[in-house]
Amino acid sequence: MSRTPPRSLLRALARPRFLLSPWPLRALLYAAATPVAALLWGPPLLLLALPWLLLIAAVADSPQGSLPPPGPTVLLIAVGTALLAGIGPFAALPGAALERLRVRLIDDRPLPAPHRAPRRPGLGAWIAARYTEGATWRGMAVLALSALLFLPLTAGVGMLLVIGAALVAAPVIVAVDGGTVNLGVWEFDGLAHAWIPALAGVAVLAAGAYACGATAAAQGELVRFMQRDRPEETLRAELTEVTRSRARLVDAFEAERRRIERDLHDGAQQRLVALSVKLGLARLDLPEGSAARQSLAEAQEQAKSALVELRELVRGIHPQVLTDRGLPGALPELADRCAVPAEADVALDRRLPAHIEATAYFAVAEALANTAKHSGAGGAWVHARLEGPTLVVEVADDGRGGARAGGGGGLTGLADRAAVADGRILLSSPPGGPTLLRVELPCPQR
Repeated sequence: MSRTPPRSLLRALARPRFLLSPWPLRALLYAAATPVAALLWGPPLLLLALPWLLLIAAVADSPQGSLPPPGPTVLLIAVGTALLAGIGPFAALPGAALERLRVRLIDDRPLPAPHRAPRRPGLGAWIAARYTEGATWRGMAVLALSALLFLPLTAGVGMLLVIGAALVAAPVIVAVDGGTVNLGVWEFDGLAHAWIPALAGVAVLAAGAYACGATAAAQGELVRFMQRDRPEETLRAELTEVTRSRARLVDAFEAERRRIERDLHDGAQQRLVALSVKLGLARLDLPEGSAARQSLAEAQEQAKSALVELRELVRGIHPQVLTDRGLPGALPELADRCAVPAEADVALDRRLPAHIEATAYFAVAEALANTAKHSGAGGAWVHARLEGPTLVVEVADDGRGGARAGGGGGLTGLADRAAVADGRILLSSPPGGPTLLRVELPCPQR
């Protein structure tokens, strides 16, 4: 079974066939471009660091390494700090962009620009965005580390590769020049002795290839460090898509609930009604007090009980009154069916989106059910109104309080459902009561 080819030099280094792949050549090209890139972004950073370099030189020239006079010292420190902090990040932007472009030599993974878009047009907004984001400062740090660490390492690896290439070329040198050949660390004469340094040169080249790959891979990962903050536009687009997908799922879920409710109402529920009627008619044809008549009566009662349970199930899936009349009709019905005396005050001048109505309805149903089971309240109140573009539904009771959301209970599920609709649920239930559940759901007029 074939293995997936690596997409980066770092992964390729762990493969046993690294030396036979194109990655050593790509690493060599990347390493060879390091001094060229340094010539482009190095001078601006060198000019910015010039006050600090002058200060270091002044300290080195002072007797016993003491500081120069306070006046010039403070001036150099102030100028150096101002340049590095004020101009350094912007001077490093072209160099950081070049490093992102160059890293594609050793990494096939996409590397988008990490900078976020300004919040408003204009040069001032652009400067503020660049100065306040972490990617700009990390880019400056990456360039400094490249100059101080990776440039010397790359030079050392280059010397190793040159020595290896010279040793490998020993037979050719002997064949061309003849006589004794001196390669600095190795002196030999005759073609018969030239093969020994040539074999050693192959080993040196192999070690140099791995060293070059490791150095280039480390520098490439350092450049990727600049990308730790993802672009704001990408995050915003993904968040928007997640929000839209959640809204689509909610709409699909509500449509499926209504379909199930309709099928149960028009199918199973009507069959149970017909069965109950037929059992009643059949019971009338039997003699009074007979065993068969008693059995039919029991069967009819069971059919009626099943019908009541099915109606409760249908109402829990999606009540028909909510579909027909909306919250002004559904919430008072909920209050009437509550085991605790409850009043409903619904002040809405228009129908709301279906998923908003369903979320509000089931929030009230859950709150009233909890009131009846746990609160010991003597009364409950339901208020629903529009406050601007927001539907506000409040359920209050005069019970003992102490209600808590969490632990995977019904209130947690309602909070998740409200979050899908970009809403929220607030709960106030101190020990001793009263309890207030407030549901806020955005529903701008469409």
